[in-house]
Amino acid sequence: MIEFVLDGRSRVATYMQLVLQVKQALRVGLAEPGDQLPKVREVARALAINPNTVLKAYRELELEGLAEGRPGVGTFLVGTLAGPALANQAELREDLVAWLGRAEAAGLTHEDIAALIDTTMRATLNWGKT
Repeated sequence: MIEFVLDGRSRVATYMQLVLQVKQALRVGLAEPGDQLPKVREVARALAINPNTVLKAYRELELEGLAEGRPGVGTFLVGTLAGPALANQAELREDLVAWLGRAEAAGLTHEDIAALIDTTMRATLNWGKT
């Protein structure tokens, strides 16, 4: 089950942070169609946010065809974002976990690591260029 985490320093709206986390979980195979999302009240209580914020996130996922609300039961994932490369992700994730450990041991902060990854991806993969 997805455990949501909020970044209070992020400029991304709270509901959108929840949406993005569900999408990431679907993309990497940590969640799949048929999985139930956490109950709205549980998420609101755990994150100390308004239940309407969670409802807005779940509605957005429904509009995108990724989730479906079932009255009296909950919200379930019905779509996926996992591509054919999902099978290769386990080994790559292990490599990334090892690299993150080395980066942290080298004294990089989480912000340093995020900046390094972001700038490297943009430069290497030509992200953001049209």
